[in-house]
Amino acid sequence: MSHAHDHDPTVPRGALVAAAILLLFTMALTGAVTSGLIPQSGDPDASRAAQHIMPAQQRNLRFTDREDGAVVVTDAATGATVMEIGFGEGGFVRATMRRMAKVRAAADIGSEPPFKLTLWENGALSLSDPQTGKEAEIHGFGPDHSATFAAMLKDTHS
Repeated sequence: MSHAHDHDPTVPRGALVAAAILLLFTMALTGAVTSGLIPQSGDPDASRAAQHIMPAQQRNLRFTDREDGAVVVTDAATGATVMEIGFGEGGFVRATMRRMAKVRAAADIGSEPPFKLTLWENGALSLSDPQTGKEAEIHGFGPDHSATFAAMLKDTHS
């Protein structure tokens, strides 16, 4: 009978100590961010405020589902059609609006109050819901998605 595997199956003490130190450091860092001792760098609003980045352009928009499956985007102030997204098109816009609509539905808020689309001085785009306080950072999903929302900021004369 061969004893080719005659070795101690335990983890070396140094590796256990290193893992424990890493775990404690991660927990301490998470606690410091959660308690506010360290600012969250992933918070776009806080980052823009710290850098004094202001809105360059804003537009209040309504998103309405049409019976044929299209989504009609209208300017809340004028009622002008800004964009029509046909059935099966605009997956990113649809997914973004579906997520925001779910939050509104849970709060028993209808589709009448407009959403606010903002182009920031640094080129970032965000879509916010003043009714629920939820915000979607559009620029983080790539230039194609940003271009679709950026087109909604252009003036229309419909």
